[in-house]
Amino acid sequence: MLMQLDFSSDDPIFKQIRDQLVMGIACGYLLPGDKLPTIRALANETGVNVMTVNKSYQLLKQEGYITADRRGGTIVSGQAPEASATQIVASLNLHAATAKLSGMSRDLWLDLCGQAYDALSRKEKE
Repeated sequence: MLMQLDFSSDDPIFKQIRDQLVMGIACGYLLPGDKLPTIRALANETGVNVMTVNKSYQLLKQEGYITADRRGGTIVSGQAPEASATQIVASLNLHAATAKLSGMSRDLWLDLCGQAYDALSRKEKE
């Protein structure tokens, strides 16, 4: 599993790992039932602390993206996680506010949102 982590980013490393795994699932690179690397293996591969990867996996597990057990390892969940509309709207509101404050027009914002959503579908088909 190839991850590109930005150690100079303001985003914590555990969040970057979580976000990249979510993107991999959304794009179809990681399918339900796919086995993820062990926490220790991913930590060695990325050069980060084991506890950092563990925090990412725990967050993904809480959100329903992955399941884990001692014998079977960590696998991509076959069920879509239940993201509440409230959480999604709150996240969108924050991103929309950032776009507006940076001077982005409503039309450009909507176009970029559509492009991002469509890009996930294209990657899924590849």
